[in-house]
Amino acid sequence: MNITFLVQNTFNGIMLGGLYALIAVGYTMVYGILRLINFAHGDVMMMGVYFAFYFAVLTKSNVVIAFIVAVLGAALLGFLIDNVAYKPLRNAPRISALITAIGVSFFLESFAVVVFGAIPKPFTSIFKSQTLLMKVLNVGGARIPVLTFLVIGITAVIFVFLFLIVYKTKIGMAMRAISADIPTTSLMGVNVNFVISFTFALGSALAAASGLMWSMRYPNVFPYMGFMPGMKAFIAAVFGGIGSIPGAMLGGLLLGLIEIFIPAYFQSMMMYRDALAFIILIVILLVKPSGLLGKKAVEKV
Repeated sequence: MNITFLVQNTFNGIMLGGLYALIAVGYTMVYGILRLINFAHGDVMMMGVYFAFYFAVLTKSNVVIAFIVAVLGAALLGFLIDNVAYKPLRNAPRISALITAIGVSFFLESFAVVVFGAIPKPFTSIFKSQTLLMKVLNVGGARIPVLTFLVIGITAVIFVFLFLIVYKTKIGMAMRAISADIPTTSLMGVNVNFVISFTFALGSALAAASGLMWSMRYPNVFPYMGFMPGMKAFIAAVFGGIGSIPGAMLGGLLLGLIEIFIPAYFQSMMMYRDALAFIILIVILLVKPSGLLGKKAVEKV
């Protein structure tokens, strides 16, 4: 394979991996604090895309404004989901919260089918001009769409913003403290429930941002669109080390590159592209259950 082929697939892998990483960070932040796998996370991503689509269609507003509204709407949805579904179960067995998460996922999917309809909708129809998105640049002989650079750039900016929140703000310090010890953090005067709800809101906003860029790349919007990206992002979080934000980023990036490169070099694997993620999950759980950057922890009874 020549250098052009390598460059082409590297950019595609980085773009796909960045989208997985954005969703995976939401999984890993919630797990790091509550030890809860929020299986409704992919469906929150789907709802964020619908928010943008219908806001743009109904108000005829600028796409950028629609995207901002969608991210804020998804953040509010995440905040509400925590307060309505998860907050009452703070002291319940973890299996109760896990079952609730699955129930919330089914509810959001069914709600979207009833309210928005099951027929896929063309997401790019909300763009007044698609000239820029369709433009292709020549990089080392490879033809890279402008959209690829746009997605990679936006993803990088979002991660910088996330790290500033988590490591440079008081609420970020509270998030890290709660992930280490909830009772002690509560005794120090931190409003634990608010910080947890903020974490859900932040993770949901990241999922919506990823969903919007995902829909620009794969432009059909439908109620079950969040299922497979959500599952793969969960696998990316486990791969990198669930509970670790850098681990989620690394896991997402590696998963994206693997999904692009293996079918590209071994074309017989193309039909098994989705299965690769689940094979990785099985291998990582057998070989290194804590993930690449995760820390070994003893489960408290």
